[in-house]
Amino acid sequence: MKEFRILVVDDEPRILNFLKVKLESSGYRALTATSGREALELAASEQPDLVVLDVMMPGLDGFETLRQLRAGSSVPVIILSAREASDDKVKGLKLGADDYLAKPFSPDELVARIESVRRRLLPDDERRAAAVITLGDITVDLNRHLVVIGEREIQLTRIEWLLMCEFARNPGKLILYSDLLTKIWGPEFRDDIQILRTWVSRLRRKIERQPDRPVLIRTISKTGYMIDQPAGQ
Repeated sequence: MKEFRILVVDDEPRILNFLKVKLESSGYRALTATSGREALELAASEQPDLVVLDVMMPGLDGFETLRQLRAGSSVPVIILSAREASDDKVKGLKLGADDYLAKPFSPDELVARIESVRRRLLPDDERRAAAVITLGDITVDLNRHLVVIGEREIQLTRIEWLLMCEFARNPGKLILYSDLLTKIWGPEFRDDIQILRTWVSRLRRKIERQPDRPVLIRTISKTGYMIDQPAGQ
């Protein structure tokens, strides 16, 4: 089985060493970085499977590190912060974090969050089956992780791709906000509708002809979303 590598980023060596021991005792390989700049270099050279990223760091803080990381990588990221403000949580998730954990936290809880993110990365039976879904001029290849509009391939982030898969698999069906949030971010985010709206808006900008007047992904007020199956399909 392929070794699952986790990059842990924190400017406190004591915390880094503690988490490294905990993660390696849990069966992971832990890489460490003490700054945002070092984290970006390691992420580029080592290609970790997941990043645990502290927010409060001198120089390049966690949010800016995440912003720069997301410019070229869709690696899952769990944000750590000593601040429990909901604004920080929303900011981290909007920047592309997959989860958020407030300090102080139990190391067992961190491992549980890592396992939760890891489970969401694993292909389910539907992903393993050969599947190419066509929605009008949009083609979604679930095996090759491709979205093509006409003859143009669309580049999606990991979250956008997961949303696109859920919509493509359920044409003509109402998908509840809570179901999408639970499926993509986990049950602890089932009520974070603003995060979902932000990411659906980003997806619409890439696949809709007029993102401000969407016709493919429709909002069902106070309930969820529905992707329409074009007539004749």
